Amino acid sequence: MNLRRLLIANRGEVAIRIARTARELGLATVGVHGEDEPDAPHLALVDAVEALEGEGPKALLDPDALVAAALKSDCDALHPGYGLLSESPALARACQDAGISFVGPPAETLELFGDKTRAKALARSLEIPVLAGPTEPCSLEEAERFRATLGHAQGESAAAVLLKAVSGGGGRGMRRVDLHEDLAAAYGAASREAELAFGTSELYVEAFVTRARHIEVQLVGDGRAVMSLGDRECTLQRQHQKLIELAPAPNLPQETREALHSAALALGRASRLQGLATVEFLIDADDGSRFFFLEVNPRLQVEHTVTEEVTGVDCVALQLGLAEGLELEALGLEADERRMGQGAAAQLRIHHERMQADGRALPSASPVRLVHWPGGPGIRIDSALLPGRAPNIRFDSLCAKLIVRGAHFDDVIRRARRALDEFVVEGPDTNAAFLAALLDRPEVKAARLTTRFVENEAADLLDAASQIERGWRRPVAQPSSAASTGLAGAQINDQDPLAVLDYGRTAKDVRPATTHTAASSPVSSPTALASSIDDGPPGTLGLPAPLQGTILSFEVELGDPVAVGQPIALVEAMKMEHVVTASISGIVRAFAAQPGDPVIEGHPIAFIEPGEVAAATAARNEEPVDLNFVRDDLQAVLDRHTTGLDRARGDAVTRRHSRGHRTARENLADLVDPDSFVEYGAVVVAAQRRRRALDDLIANTPADGMLAGIGRVNGALFPGHAGQAVVVSYDYMVLAGTQGAQNHRKKDRLFDLAQRQRLPVVLFAEGGGGRPGDTDGIGGSGLDCLAFALFAGLSGLVPTVGIANGRCFAGNAALLGCCDVVIACEGSNIGMGGPAMVEGGGLGVFHPEEIGPMNVQVANGVVDLAVADEAEAVAVAKQYLSYFQGPTP
Repeated sequence: MNLRRLLIANRGEVAIRIARTARELGLATVGVHGEDEPDAPHLALVDAVEALEGEGPKALLDPDALVAAALKSDCDALHPGYGLLSESPALARACQDAGISFVGPPAETLELFGDKTRAKALARSLEIPVLAGPTEPCSLEEAERFRATLGHAQGESAAAVLLKAVSGGGGRGMRRVDLHEDLAAAYGAASREAELAFGTSELYVEAFVTRARHIEVQLVGDGRAVMSLGDRECTLQRQHQKLIELAPAPNLPQETREALHSAALALGRASRLQGLATVEFLIDADDGSRFFFLEVNPRLQVEHTVTEEVTGVDCVALQLGLAEGLELEALGLEADERRMGQGAAAQLRIHHERMQADGRALPSASPVRLVHWPGGPGIRIDSALLPGRAPNIRFDSLCAKLIVRGAHFDDVIRRARRALDEFVVEGPDTNAAFLAALLDRPEVKAARLTTRFVENEAADLLDAASQIERGWRRPVAQPSSAASTGLAGAQINDQDPLAVLDYGRTAKDVRPATTHTAASSPVSSPTALASSIDDGPPGTLGLPAPLQGTILSFEVELGDPVAVGQPIALVEAMKMEHVVTASISGIVRAFAAQPGDPVIEGHPIAFIEPGEVAAATAARNEEPVDLNFVRDDLQAVLDRHTTGLDRARGDAVTRRHSRGHRTARENLADLVDPDSFVEYGAVVVAAQRRRRALDDLIANTPADGMLAGIGRVNGALFPGHAGQAVVVSYDYMVLAGTQGAQNHRKKDRLFDLAQRQRLPVVLFAEGGGGRPGDTDGIGGSGLDCLAFALFAGLSGLVPTVGIANGRCFAGNAALLGCCDVVIACEGSNIGMGGPAMVEGGGLGVFHPEEIGPMNVQVANGVVDLAVADEAEAVAVAKQYLSYFQGPTP
């Protein structure tokens, strides 16, 4: 290789990754660090070190300083890694002016794709589908106008949109703004975050796709020819940041895969790509043929590892070869080829963080006491994690990448799950158990994913992660001396959250003899911080920081009255903003820190004198608040719920009564105690949006034909948990009580809750079985749900009561047959197949009344209790349940 000496303008695991390949190619390497990381782990793997001024990301965001360091250390090449300045035209141009090879595309390409709006315009010119949105960076007012216009087209006052940083990526400077959320607040937060991460606050706006997959294509070009190196699935995300990446993208229609690669190659050729680039797309999860261009990242991606595993190509070596001016053929690649590779691979991003029930993640920064990596065939670890160090909260929370390779997708999922069971980090919290819970989900195993899956399922995933973590048997780290580990130059008290910082204050005076010091301070001295929430002025209570980070600003001033939930401060951690809100009402009497100061989790940032603030806050308002006023968004929710009530369905109720039957809600009201029923999924509609208008579905398919929830039965006699029961009732007034995609999901959830909480189940089973007319996202078998297995699993665990009335066929009858006791009304028909199924099976033509009539089903024992009507059926069901609810007073 003609290059001699490489400066790696990055840190952490990516710096280590680059250093390893450079060393194998015979290049000398130079590492860099800020003032807060003089002994960062990546510095042990380079030949020389250059110190930079500043702390945190700012130290690595100065192009002139990096080029000066490269010149000072006699480097003829500079690799930017990913993030930071990896897409900076200024750095690429500064390298060119200094005669240093920039390992990446030229400045012109970085300018093109770094401006996301220009990239979208190029895609449009190539007739590649893009999301609706302006083609230029937008102000807040322009974003508001676009949102209103988009909403008007959808029949709403506004629409869900996505604000994104014009430069950079990785979820920084990105905010989803839903229908009724405050766009101004989101715009301000995204703008500040973009400025912090990329040095520019410019944003653009585009339509938000509610159910989407995130697929990307890896490109490599030499300035003359371009080829693709497979694709990756990046759909599993939290806060717009990827958690698990898969290669190749599973369950992707071949026509769509070819279309994505063709679109990506067209962009690569049009830009005369020289280097690596990743072209990102969104795919409609309900229509795999619809896709939209997102952006091009002209750099090494965090998830390049999975491409390496399936193609056998070293992406960093490719970059270095292209930086020398080599063509693709000289690097062992064929121009315009589409290399898909063999087998499958997954990358799991392990972060030092705590996941929250709403899908957000809070960083954890305790010192690392012990690390144990998994091993075995097909396992690779990319990490800079070392015992004795605390994570640097100024940077991203990624601490390790677990990369797994296998022959097939199923093999990879199993191997990754096994590897997580072996992975151990003691000290900071990690998301390892959360990742394990993700891999256990059937949707992940079947690759039925959307970008909001983690967000929507976060609470259940957290519950599962807690159970997994409790089941893991972990070694206990034993205290050891610095001499015995060879890693730490000083001892710290790992029970004291300030010990790391205390050591950091003295680190300049006490230098270790070993290469790596113990837990070098990741933040500046917190002398302004109080250490206890009781350290404030008399009569005040401290407002503790919910996480470790740096204060960006205070939203209140001394003497201000504040109410519970009011924003008090903005804290930055891992380059993301977090709002700290008041936990008590009162008057702000003191601050424990200033903007720019570090804060420690659990330590106070402000002191509040508790008290009533209603009068003070009311005095600030120009107009009194009307507590009876109903906002438009709340009224819309109330109206939507009303649509499903009997009083809004007059004609259907009249027809139902004319047959001598009660409505599903009338049966429900008779069974459960007044005001005790909590309905689940009341506003869902049938999964038929591809062929029916939404207004039609709202009016005619409320709750997807199923009332489901938890209520009290016999609560006057059996209070508390003993009186609770799961109630599921098919609604014959909606599509003949058939089983649809959404009501299957409701059953899945409620039968699972019945098992977890040991709740009895009452099932009103009237209905026609499986529904053939659903169209939205239904793939594979129509019975691809958990309801039947879950319900059968309740046998012998909790009481299950089934009530049949009228016609009960197919899947409805299958659930009825699983019940401990079957109650059926006079005139009921119960059969495992309705007339259409019987005729289709060649058994003849029968009327519904001829299939499974009561005189047959009572005699053969299918029906345990025959009753006159639904009123008697409910009374008998309540009596039966009482036998299991406990002794009466």
